Amino acid sequence: MKLSIERLKSLKGWIFWFIFCMVLSTVLSLWHFSSLKNMNNIIGRELTYKEMAEITKRNSPMTDYIYLTPNADFPRGDSIKKITIHHMAGNLDIKRLGKDFASSKRQASSNYAVDSSGRIALYVEERNRAWTSSSKENDDQAVTIEVANDETGGDWHVSDESYDALIELCVDICVRNDIERLVYTGDSTGNLTIHKMFSRKTQCPGPYLESRMGEIADEVNERLDEFR
Repeated sequence: MKLSIERLKSLKGWIFWFIFCMVLSTVLSLWHFSSLKNMNNIIGRELTYKEMAEITKRNSPMTDYIYLTPNADFPRGDSIKKITIHHMAGNLDIKRLGKDFASSKRQASSNYAVDSSGRIALYVEERNRAWTSSSKENDDQAVTIEVANDETGGDWHVSDESYDALIELCVDICVRNDIERLVYTGDSTGNLTIHKMFSRKTQCPGPYLESRMGEIADEVNERLDEFR
């Protein structure tokens, strides 16, 4: 009888945990479905001021414009550890780039972009993976940034306004995501990377930005030191 009672208690325990796990799974599924539904409602369209304000709270407060694209993975597959810099290969307006990224035909996106006047746009929230760097592993860990060129071809120069805004955005990303320092090694082992490290088909972000990557890391780190 004693053994039967112990078995009964054990069985009741297993039944309790089974029911608990089933209820928890149902709640999480409903929450995930609700989140996806809400997410789908804000993708691929102009947002209200209230919607932009809510999204900005989860991302950079420097954001001037938001147009979320479906060309992304929801959520990203890893925590944020890196920043990857790209160039637009053109002097595109951030609204125009947002419409381009929203197209299913392009199958590309970035988390942020900086235009030639220094305005910053968000296309993929930081918690999600943008399709930017020809490397899922890198983009799962990186916040990706497209920078406008004020010169077509040549060194693919960017304006001083773009460069300054890029530095400030990198600092902000590092502070909010607990990245202590940016390290540019010239290859993919650093946490400051560029597109050409992951694809032989591109020279992105162009000679001008590539030549300043070490300087970008130094400037960002100098400002990060001010927060400590």
